[in-house]
Amino acid sequence: MAVPDYQSLMLPLLKVASDGNEHTLSEAIELLSQQLQLNEQDRKELLPSGKQRKFDNRVHWARTYLVKALLLQSTGRSRFCVTERGLSVLNGNPPQINVKFLAQFPEFVAFRDNKTNGESDTQQEIIERTTQTPQEILEASYQSLRKALAQELLERIKNNPAKFFESLVVDLLIAMGYGGSRKDAGQAIGQAGDGGIDGIIKEDKLGLDAIYLQAKRWENTVTRPIVQGFAGALIGRKARKGVFITTSNFSQQAIDYANGIDNLKIILIDGEQLAQLMIDHNVGVAEESRYILKKIDLDYFSEE
Repeated sequence: MAVPDYQSLMLPLLKVASDGNEHTLSEAIELLSQQLQLNEQDRKELLPSGKQRKFDNRVHWARTYLVKALLLQSTGRSRFCVTERGLSVLNGNPPQINVKFLAQFPEFVAFRDNKTNGESDTQQEIIERTTQTPQEILEASYQSLRKALAQELLERIKNNPAKFFESLVVDLLIAMGYGGSRKDAGQAIGQAGDGGIDGIIKEDKLGLDAIYLQAKRWENTVTRPIVQGFAGALIGRKARKGVFITTSNFSQQAIDYANGIDNLKIILIDGEQLAQLMIDHNVGVAEESRYILKKIDLDYFSEE
C-alpha cells in the first residue's frame, strides 16, 4: 500500500501509546509499518530532498501535532507516552484524528494561531486538507522552483552561441573542482577539435590525470553511434576518462553503451543534469533568498 498521509497516522499512533508505556519514535515507526503492512519499497520512499524517509517523517509530524494537542507527552529524547486527554479521546472511539479534530483543543489552537504565525485562513484550510506534512510541502515547493529554474537555464544556453557554451563548460568544471586555474582550463577547451575530442581538462589542480571532453549544444537526442565515436577517440588517445556534455539528452542505447565499456569511464551529462549542476555550483545563477530549516539539537538537551 502507499505510505499514509500524516493525518491518517495520528489515530494509529495514539493507539500505539494507549498501553500507557513510554515509547520511542523509532519503535512506533516500526510498529506502525507492520500494522499497515508497508513493504520495503514503501518504507524506503524518500522525501524530495532524499535525506529522510517519507514514512518516518510523517510519523514524526503526527507525533508533533498530537503532542501540541496534549494527547501525547514528550518524555525524553524521541520518547513519548499517552496523556489522560489522549486516553479520553480514544475512549470516545473517534473514526479518525486529523488537524480539524485537534482544533477542539485550545493548546493546539494556540500552536496554530494565525496571529502568531502569520498564516491566513486560506492557508490554514489548505493545511487541513493536504496529505503532505509541512516539511513535504516546503521540499516539494523547492523542487518545483528548482525545476523551473533549470528549464530556464537550458533555454538561455540554447539561445546563446556555441562559444558561450564552451565557456560555460569551463566555468562549471572549475566550479566543480576540475581544471586547475581558469587560464589552464580555458586553453584546454575547444582546442583539440579532432577525433571526436572537443577539449582536455585536468582532473585536479595538480594535473595528475586528464579528462577528455565532448560538448554538444544540441536539440536532437545523442545516439549510440555518436557516443561510440567519442569512445573510439578516447581509445585512440589511450585515455581512460571522458565526459560527454549535451544540452539535449541521450538515447537509452547510448547510455547502455557508455555504462558497458571495459577499461574506459565515460560520464554522460544531459541538459537536465547540466542545469542542475549549474544550480548546485552557482554557475549562471544568483541567490535570491535563503531559508534554513532547523531542528532541535537533542545532544544539547540530553541529560548527562
